[in-house]
Amino acid sequence: MRRTLVILLLAVPLVAQPSSLPKRLVNTYSIVAYDPNAGQIGVAAQSHWFCVGCTVTWAEAGVGAVTTQSFIDPSYGELGLDMMRVGRSAPDALQGLLVADDHPEIRQVGMIDVQGEAAAWTGANNIQAAGHAVGGPAKSATSAGSDLGTFTAGEHYSVQANLMANDKVWPAMARAFEDTEGDLAERMLAALEAAQRVGGDSRGKQSAALIVVRDESTGKPWADRIFDLRVDDNPRPLAELRRLLTLARAYQHMNAGDLAIEHEDNETALREYGNAAQLVTGQPGIPADRRAEMLYWHAVALVNMGRIDESLPLFRQAFDLHEPWRELTPRLAEADLLPDEPRLIRRIVGLR
Repeated sequence: MRRTLVILLLAVPLVAQPSSLPKRLVNTYSIVAYDPNAGQIGVAAQSHWFCVGCTVTWAEAGVGAVTTQSFIDPSYGELGLDMMRVGRSAPDALQGLLVADDHPEIRQVGMIDVQGEAAAWTGANNIQAAGHAVGGPAKSATSAGSDLGTFTAGEHYSVQANLMANDKVWPAMARAFEDTEGDLAERMLAALEAAQRVGGDSRGKQSAALIVVRDESTGKPWADRIFDLRVDDNPRPLAELRRLLTLARAYQHMNAGDLAIEHEDNETALREYGNAAQLVTGQPGIPADRRAEMLYWHAVALVNMGRIDESLPLFRQAFDLHEPWRELTPRLAEADLLPDEPRLIRRIVGLR
């Protein structure tokens, strides 16, 4: 009874939402996708508009993901997640929102749920070139055209684009997502990069965003959101998004190393710290102080394991990259994060 009541209450606003007034123009290209093997759902977008991640990209662990663009109505994001949260499939939720919209002809929306059901809509009045492609076997994909636009349902992903330089953009995105090896974040970013290579947004490029969440919620939002990256204003937003993704992966290894230390799993900790440093070494655009931090905490862990001789080369590299780490070292001893042994601290600080 209680579940039925919740569903009814959630359904009430859908009579009047999305708003009957056209929203602001955020033309872009985007992808929503599901990785059943990793248990991950994601959304990513690029646009020549400030902060595409502020209103276009939506995702919630255990629920699904939405991208709303063209003349965007952000309520498609919020209400789409609300509807999927109570069990509506992505195609069903999207169709319901379109029926309630006074101006579906100017919207473009992609939506995916935790079962991997995907759906996309491109309104007939989207600025050309505009279109979408939905994944899955041909027999599972359904498309219905009307004077107002085209709705398509399928599996595992949907790509959509409007105001593009040409009509090659969304097919290139679909091919790149299907052909790229790697995790969901890598495959979605590859789709965005493929769009840019064939022409992308006809106005240029400005902002980008990428979110990946788990397909089952742990009840801990900080653990359920695997990646949450945004580039609000940059002349090369996809290059910056890739740089941020590299850093995010490296810091995930650092966090895993810290957790292993807490569990007294020294070998796992050292492996994770080493993986973090390896990811950023030689990568363009990674500042020296970021690389130094990963070397430094790896060295600290070695000292606390009694492996001092192994730590010294890492301390030296960290100090060469970023001198303030040298100044921090005595304070770590005072905070019991390094042995309170003056001779040892002088030896480390004196490295040149």
